Order: sequence, then C-alpha cells, then structure tokens
Amino acid sequence: MWRDKPGAWHEILPGVRRRILSHSASGMMVLYKIAPGSVFPWHNHTHAQFGIFLEGGGDFKVGERMWKISKGDSYFIPQGLYHELKTDSKLPTVVIDFFTPAREDYLSEALQPD
Repeated sequence: MWRDKPGAWHEILPGVRRRILSHSASGMMVLYKIAPGSVFPWHNHTHAQFGIFLEGGGDFKVGERMWKISKGDSYFIPQGLYHELKTDSKLPTVVIDFFTPAREDYLSEALQPD
C-alpha cells in the first residue's frame, strides 16, 4: 500500500508532475498531473506502456499516428515506439500510466510502501 504524502510528487518537466503510485519488478503505475498547454516531448523507452486519461486530453502522437484524446480514452504503446503528448490549452490533464517492466529510471522517485 502506498499513500499520497509529502515528497511523493515530482515536477519532471515544466507543467508536468508525477507520482509513482506502486511498483514491483514486473510493473509500475504512475499518476501524472499535466498543466494546460504543456508538452510531454517526443520520446521512447524500452518499456511497454498502458494508460488512461482521467481528465483533460489533447493531441497524442504515437508513432506516425495522431489522435485527439480525452477523458476516458485509454491506450497501449509497444516498447520502443516514439510518442508525444500536447495537452489541451484549457483543461488540466490527469493520466495513469502502467509500465512493464518497472521503470528503473523512476525508482529514485518512488516512496517506500506504508
């Protein structure tokens, strides 16, 4: 069990904050709060990524495809595929991502379970 507490949130880019919700060697769940009009730039990683938009949305480019994504939409991004999110200029965006395997590069942000 992990609870939200001081020190759980980290600003990783201007307007982009994340909290590691839970993790094990096989996967990691991450909550993002993204300010309106922010960009999560074009990138890729060696982890498969699943996610759902809980609030907000924007332009979501995955590989060569672009989608208008909004509250309630979910997705899967295979390992190594480039992707980018440009959030809507009017609404904050809240996303939950699940990475498999766990993101070792994020472990320094993860709190110990309660």
